[in-house]
Amino acid sequence: MVYDVIIIGSGPAGLTAAIYTTRADLKTLVVSGVKWGGQLMLTTEVENFPGFPEGIQGPDLMQNMRKQAERFGTEFVNDDFTSADFSSRPFKVSVGGKTYESKSVIIATGADTKWLGVPGEAEKIGRGVSSCAPCDAAFFRNKNVIVVGGGDSAMEEALVLTKFATSVTLIHRKDSFKASEIMQKRVKENPKIKIQFNSEVVEVLGESKVEKVKIKNNKTGEVSEMPIDGVFVAIGHIPNTKLFKDIEVDGAGFIKARDHYLTNIDGVFVAGDVHDSHYKQAVTAAGYGCAAALEAQKWLREQES
Repeated sequence: MVYDVIIIGSGPAGLTAAIYTTRADLKTLVVSGVKWGGQLMLTTEVENFPGFPEGIQGPDLMQNMRKQAERFGTEFVNDDFTSADFSSRPFKVSVGGKTYESKSVIIATGADTKWLGVPGEAEKIGRGVSSCAPCDAAFFRNKNVIVVGGGDSAMEEALVLTKFATSVTLIHRKDSFKASEIMQKRVKENPKIKIQFNSEVVEVLGESKVEKVKIKNNKTGEVSEMPIDGVFVAIGHIPNTKLFKDIEVDGAGFIKARDHYLTNIDGVFVAGDVHDSHYKQAVTAAGYGCAAALEAQKWLREQES
């Protein structure tokens, strides 16, 4: 059997794409992965996704999206993508030892946050440890937080947090930022932001939530404890592209999206954080998924004419 569309990935981009392709009567398979649902499965309260005035738990939002896609007839394979052959059509997508064929493909594999990898961090994601100030800043109203990083994204996180938090401390392991001059200027001129160079977080402490961090001074080797309510990690994202051998990516590994969300291979489209290094929001990922699905539908129609 040859599918009309295979969607690789099951976050907001992939599931939105599936809703659109199946409603267009295209036979659709979603390669969801063993850990399906993307980064929202690690999120607690989501307050900025339209349509949920009281907010919604991240996993609940993804369950709703999946049920909606299933309602229209989307098929799912709950196994991990292993490889793809885009050299000829129909395209071949290998998943868990099986190979599926499709006339078109939408890559929506997302991007993973680069975490610090220190003790106490992983178990407190969603309990004081975050990687998204626009998502979570409101939960830290009148609290004290730190941002770890030195690039533009770290500056942006810090500035967003100042609208809610009492104080924001930027922790950077080097003695200068790599962020653009204009972003550095905004940070340095903001009275709520303190800067701590030559420092790195070596442990996140607290019982059920973040209560303090251990910080090491890289110059002296001294380790001190800082009481804190939140830790925002802004050291970059890793797009999930390493398994795609023939797809063009940029210097940071994000897939290059051409006109109409096409990749460099005709009939292979891209949607969401795997190409979006800028916004990284659930609602923009969903929008990209919608656009890629509509473009795939149009492309398939053109192939038949």
